[in-house]
Amino acid sequence: MTPTAPTTTGITVLDLAQAGRFEEIHDLFAPPLRAMVPAEALQAAWAAEIAQLGPVTAVGKPVNEPAGPGDVLVKIPVSFERGEVTVIISLADGGWLTGIQLAPASAAEPAGPWQPPDYADPAAFDEQDVTVGSGPLAVPGTLSLPRQGAPWPAVVLLSGSGPLDRDETIGRNKPLKDLAWGLASRGVAVLRFDKVTYAHGAVVAQDRGFTVADEYLPQATAAIHLLRGHPGIDAGRIVVAGHSLGGTVAPRVAAAEPSVAGLVILAGGTQPMYWAAVRQVRYLASLNPATAAASESAVAAMTRQAETVDSPDLSPSTPDSELPFGVPAPYWLDLRGYDPAATAAALGKPILVLQGGRDYQSTVAEDLAGWKAGLAGRPDVTIHVYDADNHLFVPGSGPSSPAEYEPAQHVDPAVIADIADWMATALPQPAAN
Repeated sequence: MTPTAPTTTGITVLDLAQAGRFEEIHDLFAPPLRAMVPAEALQAAWAAEIAQLGPVTAVGKPVNEPAGPGDVLVKIPVSFERGEVTVIISLADGGWLTGIQLAPASAAEPAGPWQPPDYADPAAFDEQDVTVGSGPLAVPGTLSLPRQGAPWPAVVLLSGSGPLDRDETIGRNKPLKDLAWGLASRGVAVLRFDKVTYAHGAVVAQDRGFTVADEYLPQATAAIHLLRGHPGIDAGRIVVAGHSLGGTVAPRVAAAEPSVAGLVILAGGTQPMYWAAVRQVRYLASLNPATAAASESAVAAMTRQAETVDSPDLSPSTPDSELPFGVPAPYWLDLRGYDPAATAAALGKPILVLQGGRDYQSTVAEDLAGWKAGLAGRPDVTIHVYDADNHLFVPGSGPSSPAEYEPAQHVDPAVIADIADWMATALPQPAAN
């Protein structure tokens, strides 16, 4: 595909939708994604919006925002006869379409500077830039250090799936920055860093043998070593805290680095990620009955791909097009052989499991149940469920949806308090000076 200006592509997608030319929109998607966005589903979603809001009456000026190295969001304010929305077009490096979202009208406004949560006290800590790891895949990070109380306990933060920055920026939200600032305000040192898929996406994309272990372990273990070598940090009280896929992988990091004192698992999945993706698509389709039927073909396609991952015939040579998200087989071979709850149980270390009650990405029924079953009977395991929280641990009400992730919000203060309190009570006593 010949790269074009993001704004031009965004306007083209909107024009094609208004003209009913959804097959052409389908063809603009990155090839690995096309099976998951059939033209019929795109048409049904647009028709449902028209049925609710009426025809388009005006199109505003697009706003472009970076969404990772080479990736861009094109936000187009669109006025309908009975309301306004923002059409958000996601474009990957090279100009391929990777997503279309209908968001509230306020989403078209340029994102303002991140504002600290009320529970953060910037006067209580300092931050410094660090490099995590060495060699061509070293990544930049930020170390938050309290100003008093050394030697400090410390946390290494692991973000979720996809090419995420050190703050885990999602929409206008930065949940890992919330965690870092909140914990540093309470006397805990925190290290967060850009994922290798964010900092070196082009290099990683050339490696067909790239696995989940490659995605997390080199930088996570390097981060632990960096903290252990810091004179102000208690090397016996370093914890790995992972969110979403980072929570799933956290036990694997601790297994690879025995010096880890404990784990915090925030919305970590135990159901295989490829089946969780099928469940999520089915859930999102159910939120709008008008599009549920049209989405069945996408659900069926994803189900076939998940079944391929589970098949004994899966091999490194299985075509990428037959696999979830077009990700090559080595990634899935590595992931399907990993049992996060069993790995966590074998560690013999204190574990804090946190779960949002309204989370549809990692759920109480499927994923938390897996942690409970795998860690049953362990007195050193603590579990908290925040009934009102979604996947980002932001409180709300009603069924959770992706639209919740757009407005600027902050991680539930109870989450910060519970992590800090758990670290103060569950970990070994501070090392002697």
